Amino acid sequence: MLNTVLGALLPMVVTFLLGFVAALRHEFGSKDASTLNRMVLRYAVPLALFAGTVMTSRAALSQDIPLVITLCVAIIGFYFVVFLISRFIFRTQVSTTALAALTASAPAVPFVGPAVLGDLLGRLSAIPIAAASLVINLTVVPITILLLSLDSTGRNPQTNTPVPGEQGNSASSPRSNAAVFAGKIAETLKEPMVWAPILAFIIVLCGLRIPQLIIHSLSLLGHASGGVALFACGIVLASGKIKVNRKVLLFVFLKNIMQPALVLGGLRWIGYGNPVVSEAVLTTAIPTMPIVIMFALQYRVAQDEAASSVFLSIMGSLVTMGFFIALTH
Repeated sequence: MLNTVLGALLPMVVTFLLGFVAALRHEFGSKDASTLNRMVLRYAVPLALFAGTVMTSRAALSQDIPLVITLCVAIIGFYFVVFLISRFIFRTQVSTTALAALTASAPAVPFVGPAVLGDLLGRLSAIPIAAASLVINLTVVPITILLLSLDSTGRNPQTNTPVPGEQGNSASSPRSNAAVFAGKIAETLKEPMVWAPILAFIIVLCGLRIPQLIIHSLSLLGHASGGVALFACGIVLASGKIKVNRKVLLFVFLKNIMQPALVLGGLRWIGYGNPVVSEAVLTTAIPTMPIVIMFALQYRVAQDEAASSVFLSIMGSLVTMGFFIALTH
């Protein structure tokens, strides 16, 4: 089992640490991380999401409905629960709350799912990878982008501080609020990370098949998305500092332990067994998405906390995933 866990997760840890060491050696800096971030968000991840989604068939999605429903509840439901906790208990601003909810609810399936679940589940990994990636990229990622974009209205993009007069003017008129909201939705839909998986999902629902040659051509850069994102995460962490506070530890605990534990307990209570239990639990036990740091960089929100959360989630998963593998096998 140790070889299985290390084989699945050690590449993530090594790539993260390589970025960290490269930044410590002053070979890369925060500006380089921003450049890598832009490439990942604008090109690599959208291509990976599109190629990965269009390769999924309607039959594959429909043959395991309990698993799809479980992942929907586990990811979307957990997102909104954590959002409410962060917003109304910790009283954090909307953008920070959105990042916290994404940290605690979204496993890094679109980035490292094939490598991690492929080693753990073999051929059975195709459906949980496809289902979790679709749920994440059609729901919680667009919602997070929208909330980050809305919360940035009236703020200085360089300092993330309120611009005098901007927020007050927008709050004075319901019509202007509606216009701002509509504009932000339009901006969100223009993001490649949003429209690429939506377009691919529409193609899947229509039963259309994209030639394998085209998918292969799009996948080359897409395959780099996970590694580049983790490398950039290491740079960000080295450029700032690791923050280990109660909020960071709570959200890592929620992601690495609470989410898969609730999935395991819920499915066992309903009466399900393997392979549904092992597929759902191990999918949600994957550490948090490195794209959390990408968003933190782009919107200049809680960058140190985001980098620390991803780092601790990845490092902690070497233990927590081994624990859930032992429970489900």
